[in-house]
Amino acid sequence: MRSKGGQRAPWSLKLAAVAVLLFLHLPLLLIIVYAFTTEDKSYQWPPPGLTLKWFSVAWHRADIWQAISLSLQVAVASTAIALLLGTLAAAAIYRSRFFGRETISLIIILPIALPGIITGIALRSAFNIAEIPFSYWTIVLGHATFCVVVVYNNVIARFRRTSANLVEASLDLGADGLQTFRYVVLPNIATALLAGGMLAFALSFDEVIVTTFTAGQQTTLPIWMLTELVRPRQRPVTNVVAVFVIAVTFIPILLAYYLTRDTVHVGGANK
Repeated sequence: MRSKGGQRAPWSLKLAAVAVLLFLHLPLLLIIVYAFTTEDKSYQWPPPGLTLKWFSVAWHRADIWQAISLSLQVAVASTAIALLLGTLAAAAIYRSRFFGRETISLIIILPIALPGIITGIALRSAFNIAEIPFSYWTIVLGHATFCVVVVYNNVIARFRRTSANLVEASLDLGADGLQTFRYVVLPNIATALLAGGMLAFALSFDEVIVTTFTAGQQTTLPIWMLTELVRPRQRPVTNVVAVFVIAVTFIPILLAYYLTRDTVHVGGANK
């Protein structure tokens, strides 16, 4: 580990970094280990033995597949809505100059800053007032409230790093608005859209609170896991499902990180 000046970081800083990493990721590693344990009643360390039978049990559970299916459907739908609304909101905020512009931007990103239970209670109240029955679409709308924020933040950041001269040059050369968007704007924000969509999908897939207040009788994967945790003999199966959730959420986040890590657009060029 070296600093920007090429000097080695002190041992105290290295130890602090290792401690933080262990604090964040050791519980996840334990969950993965317990998914293979032979014990079906309680957590023990070290595990009394290792087995793959719980993966087979989870594979043949119809309720797990139903929960996974609903969670995937909700994540895909809410991500699609977030990509559309988040991109339009970012374009409007970036291209327009008006009084209260920063306030509008703050209002857009506010849902992700609020605790999920607050958003859930607010949505439940709104649905009750509007006499909207709880259904698949109320779950999607609930998840879209914070997925929009993720897409908006990615796209607005990319717009701010993209030269406005590119759009003006395209229009001056005779391109209409649709052509300018297709050949100039979209290539510049494509990776931001992809990264924002992946992050939105990962957040939606494992969201608990908003689903709790809008799901009605339908069960998404996080709610299924919360229900099963109160049954001691189901803990290994729940751990197997947790491993699946970790993989499904980790991969999009990792890809989003690599897509946006070194991509800075200046005057249309990647640097």
